[in-house]
Parts: sequence; C-alpha cells; structure tokens
Amino acid sequence: MVDDYDAIRDVVQLCLDGEAKGDVAKLQEAFHQDAWMFGELAGIRYDVPIQTLFDMAAEGPADTGNYQSRILSVTHLGDLATAIVAEEGYWGTVSFVDLFSLCRIEGTWKIVNKTFAHVGGEPPA
Repeated sequence: MVDDYDAIRDVVQLCLDGEAKGDVAKLQEAFHQDAWMFGELAGIRYDVPIQTLFDMAAEGPADTGNYQSRILSVTHLGDLATAIVAEEGYWGTVSFVDLFSLCRIEGTWKIVNKTFAHVGGEPPA
C-alpha cells in the first residue's frame, strides 16, 4: 500500500508541477488521454476534455510568482484512488480546491478526472 500511495502522490504532484510551469508533457504523463475536467471559474463552466487544461497551462502557467499547492489527502482502494489538493496563488491570486480521481490502468496510475472549486481570487482578464 505504501508503494501505491507514493505512486498516486507522484502522479498528482506531476500534474501540479505541470500546471505550475505550463509543462504540457508532464500533464500528458499524469492524465489519461480520455480524462475530463469539471468546474466553474468566474461564472464560466469548464466541463471539458483534459486537453483544455493542457492548452490553458501552456498559455498561462499557474506560477506567476507566488503559486503554492498542497496534497491534502489521498484515499486508495485497489485500482482506484482519489486525491484532494489545495492551490493558492494560481495566476497570482486565484485559489482552488481540486478533487482528482485516479485509476491504475495496465499497472500505471493515471488521473481520469479533475473536478475543481474556485474558492477565491479573480482570474486574469
């Protein structure tokens, strides 16, 4: 179980690092190709294929100087897992709480869904 926990945490951290730096290769490694993202930001729904996150990260990395993230919890059961993450300073001022769903597919952990809540700050124009 410890190895699985570490592998799950590593995949989630890979996603966070990819978002922070706009590193699409890291995001592609972390997410299953058919993953989706769901949430609302400043009144706009983002119920979209994960490629939208990749495009957003490439256009505007999260870390503009004071970004920080923390994995708050990981729950693991067999070939599925969830992780809850807090992000602050996204694009400078935005805060999110994210819920990731992961599956072990052919022996490799992949994020299959990202659901987010915008909990503070204003996104850039």
